[in-house]
Amino acid sequence: MKKIIYIFLLLSFPLCGLLAQDKPIQGIVFDMDSKQRLTRVYIFNTRTGEGFYNTTKGEFKTNAREGDVLVAALQGYGVDTVSIRSVSTVLFYLKRNTIQLQEVVVRDSLGTPAERLQATKEEYNAAYSKGAVGNVLTTGGSNGGGGAGLSINALYSLLSREGRNARQLQKIIERDYRDAMIEYRFTRTLINKVTGLNGSKLLDYKQQYKPGYYFILEANDYELIEYIRKSYASYLENPAAYRLQPLNGN
Repeated sequence: MKKIIYIFLLLSFPLCGLLAQDKPIQGIVFDMDSKQRLTRVYIFNTRTGEGFYNTTKGEFKTNAREGDVLVAALQGYGVDTVSIRSVSTVLFYLKRNTIQLQEVVVRDSLGTPAERLQATKEEYNAAYSKGAVGNVLTTGGSNGGGGAGLSINALYSLLSREGRNARQLQKIIERDYRDAMIEYRFTRTLINKVTGLNGSKLLDYKQQYKPGYYFILEANDYELIEYIRKSYASYLENPAAYRLQPLNGN
């Protein structure tokens, strides 16, 4: 009986190894609404800590195993995840963080940008724990001598590829949070009330005179309104002063 169990275990180990093997995965990232392909999307494997960008065609290739979770992050879009199953092709559909969602009365159900950032940190806590550098120097020691030493965990997070990739994902998430903070206060509704602009002209003005993150943090409502009034006066003098040119030069 013991011999039969032993043979069964020997046969099972190679099978388990095959199930756990990485396999080539390919995928494409789309805009959920327009169905256009998105480029410069950061793809992150939460198990391995590997991260990379997709191609200019919106495509990517990587190696992963069944059960791995891939995260797609792009500034201006909500983060999306896909769990690897038996198929070898995965599709991401990213939802744009639209201004309209932040202007309706149901803000409480959506949460403030800070609340959404905290929720994102909790959802992708693996990336934040792997990317956290912490204090490289430690003090006190386990023997109570009060000496200083090196934190191995902090050094590993600082220097390892997993740590670098995790911090890259953090940068995208937190950059997206800063944009959300600006959009949360510098809204189309407020601009319309102050300037009377609407439609394409409102969007053109809003793109050119989008205030900085730290100004939004420090400015009260009066200061923000004054900023809109003054920048609108500049916009009237030269509507194309800060307008971005198309990438193709047309």
